[in-house]
Amino acid sequence: MEPHTHIHLLDVEDAAPANGFGERWEARVARTALGAEQTGVTHFRLRPGKRSPFTHRHQRAEEIYVILSGSGRVKLDGEISEVRPLDAIRVGPEVARAFEAGPDGLEFIAFGPHEQGDGEPVEDAWTS
Repeated sequence: MEPHTHIHLLDVEDAAPANGFGERWEARVARTALGAEQTGVTHFRLRPGKRSPFTHRHQRAEEIYVILSGSGRVKLDGEISEVRPLDAIRVGPEVARAFEAGPDGLEFIAFGPHEQGDGEPVEDAWTS
């Protein structure tokens, strides 16, 4: 393994269309492209007025989301909060989370440890 890796996130393949979510967002999962073994990073672009295609939580992995541009809301369990550029949101593993883009869309990055099979979908009418 190389001692470091440098990539451009927009060069990472968008995983959303292949998973049936292309109408809601772009999702560039960069862990493999970076050669990272323990850390994950994903670049998201949520389309204007759209919500995450699913709500999820983890068993062990804490995540941090950093809003890059646009506006919108984040739903953490039952609490909904406005988000804006340069907001950083730490989410404990057990908290169900999802995002909603405002009229200009919402661009953000998610960081967290890579734990195979750790994430699980949560039934939530907000994202259905």
